[in-house]
Amino acid sequence: MSSTSSSSNYYLADFSEIAGVPCPCGTARRAFTEVDAFPGTLHRTEISENAKRHYHKTLTETYYFLECGDDAQMELDDEVISVKPGTAIVIPPGTRHRALGKMKVLIVCLPKFESNDEWFD
Repeated sequence: MSSTSSSSNYYLADFSEIAGVPCPCGTARRAFTEVDAFPGTLHRTEISENAKRHYHKTLTETYYFLECGDDAQMELDDEVISVKPGTAIVIPPGTRHRALGKMKVLIVCLPKFESNDEWFD
């Protein structure tokens, strides 16, 4: 459940009040899960050294890198690319992916995140 407040014309999420939950990447704090006006979810994820390679059958994820080391990388199918703070990657459904190295990312999931759409080979 997200910690979201609203008025008649906006929704506000305070990530410091959202409980972290385990995910294949590390720990995710997920906002706007119950906001019908937003077709997705917004995650602030702390990625651990042991992120698991996975994919989604319906979700498109957009990663925006907030913090990471100089050696941070993303594995996308069979390609490994370097990433740095301020860059973003759109990951379409079916793309096997995982982060390599510790980092903090903001992830936009469209449509709304569902834990039953995390798949492993």
